[in-house]
Formats: sequence, structure tokens, C-alpha cells
Amino acid sequence: MRVIGLTGSIGMGKSTVLAFFAEEGCAVWDADSAVHRLYAQDGGMVAAVEALFPGVTAPGGGIDRAALAKRLRHDPTGFSRLEAVVHPRVRDDREDFLLAARDDGVDVAVVDVPLLFETGSQTEVDVVVVVSAPAEVQRRRVLARPGMTEARFAQILARQVPDASKRAQADFVIDTRGTLEDTRSQVRAILDELSTSTWQSGRLSGLHTQPEQGE
Repeated sequence: MRVIGLTGSIGMGKSTVLAFFAEEGCAVWDADSAVHRLYAQDGGMVAAVEALFPGVTAPGGGIDRAALAKRLRHDPTGFSRLEAVVHPRVRDDREDFLLAARDDGVDVAVVDVPLLFETGSQTEVDVVVVVSAPAEVQRRRVLARPGMTEARFAQILARQVPDASKRAQADFVIDTRGTLEDTRSQVRAILDELSTSTWQSGRLSGLHTQPEQGE
């Protein structure tokens, strides 16, 4: 089984790309869904998060993610404390998914990890795919989200490895500035390339499916 690590900065289109991998028959997992499960009433993380940030538990018993995000915007130092508690559980969830995929005889599994490089998880996958778009496209997408502000966008970017650095470390780069069909075709091209017996990691061969932006 080949394991693809899918990543990219905010607003680059990772969710869309992950859906296209699923359409092509890949087993898929994404970190955000794992966090949602862990923050649910019976997810096992409510007490630990509430202990760090009192008052973020929703009336229904799960973590109120909006309230938690608000607390973090006012106290950015809280990110490291939160990540120290949550990341190990998210990693365990991912490992459980991969073990199940192997047991099921899956050929290609895709894990969508927004902080793949930031957490050093690129060493745990066979292939790194970075989803990217020009900065002006990214900015337009992100600022169109409800409740997003320039300040919040800047805060998020400050916590992420720059897009150029991610692209430089990728085996494949998917550029999402075009149409959905163009993005889908790039996903198919990657899977076709990986299906060949001669494929080698781009971290060794310098292989990319798209030119560096600006070329």
C-alpha cells in the first residue's frame, strides 16, 4: 500500500483534492474530521481541552470549536498547549485508519494533514502531495469565508510553513487555480504515475507535476 500525505496551506483546496482522490477509489482520511470526532461529546478529548481552556465546552457536551478558536485568537500561545494534547490523539487516529486500510488490502491511502511539515509527519508517508495556488487566489478564497478577517488570516499563515517551502519539498504539486476538471486531471495523473513500477520519490528525483509558480 502506498500512503500519500496530502497537505497545503489554508485556502489552497485540500478538501476538494481529497474528494477527488476518494472518487478515484483511494481510501482517505483527514485530520480535521479526526479532530471533530475527538471534540465530540464521546470523543475522549473534551475534559483535556476544557482543562486548558475553561468554558469552551458546548451545552451538548462536546467542544465548541468557535469558542475555542476565539480563545486562541486572543491567546496565540495557547496553540502549542492545545497541540501537545490533541496531536498525539490525532496521530493515533491516523495510524488506526492506515492499519485498517492495510488489512482491507487498499492500494492507495491518502491522509490529509494540514500541518504535515510542521509536525514532521512527512517522514511517515511514501509520497507527499502539496496543494497550491497563487497567493492572490488563496487570499481571495480565505477572506470569502464567513468570519474571516485579514488579521486572522495573517495569524493562520504565521503558523504554517510557507507555500514555496512546501512545494519545494513535495513529490507532486497540484495547482488548483484552474477548473475543477483541471484539478481532477492532476489527481488522476498522480495516481497513474504512482501505478508504474518505475516511480521513485520526487524527494530523490525532483519530480513535480506542475512547474513552480511564476514559471
